[in-house]
Amino acid sequence: MGILNVTPDSFSDGGRYAALDAALERAREIVAEGAAIIDVGGQSTRPGALVVEASLEIARVVPVIEGIAASCDVAISIDTSKPSVMSAAVAAGACIINDVYALREPHARAIAAETQAGVCLMHMQGEPRTMQDSPHYNDVVAEVMEFLAHERRECLEAGVASDAIALDPGFGFGKNLEHNLTLLRELPRFAALRGPLLIGVSRKSVVGKILGKGVKDRLYGGLGLAALAVANGARIIRTHDVGPTVDAVQSVSAVLQGSAP
Repeated sequence: MGILNVTPDSFSDGGRYAALDAALERAREIVAEGAAIIDVGGQSTRPGALVVEASLEIARVVPVIEGIAASCDVAISIDTSKPSVMSAAVAAGACIINDVYALREPHARAIAAETQAGVCLMHMQGEPRTMQDSPHYNDVVAEVMEFLAHERRECLEAGVASDAIALDPGFGFGKNLEHNLTLLRELPRFAALRGPLLIGVSRKSVVGKILGKGVKDRLYGGLGLAALAVANGARIIRTHDVGPTVDAVQSVSAVLQGSAP
């Protein structure tokens, strides 16, 4: 899953793809590098990020989604928590809803069920503006698993198909370094939730804290964590660095499967 942020304030690439032409050029690059999904976001979810109006988010993402759908053979995901944005994005050509709030906003589950879109439910303690202010867990793995299991049940009851639901433990979303490392180490336990795992660690602070490096120097550390996540059961890797990540994932998969893809 290649990341395409069409925002001015995302932590890694804010502003680079805010213009439509630049966004579509990047989308073509993401496809050429081997992504199966492009995740389009019009609202930053970095720590401290402020909420933008749904109308502005729609204005940012819909032209990009329409352009990708018209020119690229790739699945399109909308990274949003706003039901009105979900509806507009799916109408424009998105087929997946990737929500850091796990479809907990009113009407979000109904929209997912009505549109028959795939969904990704993510765990987050708190909300982006304050989520890194002293996050605390008694048992981070058990609590994240319990949350995801509950939200999955809620989606099933709302009419979302069981095979349309992916789950994301939410690395860096209301979690400190110890929490993130524990979740990565214990990923095999998430198999009990019966849903494909989406993992996003690309360029995140967990890599920076391990290596003591800034955002631009976190590629290799992120590849190592992505490879470990695949070995531990992850099935979707969300990344800024598609080409290198595809190579890492294919290499690990070849070992796990006993043959090259």
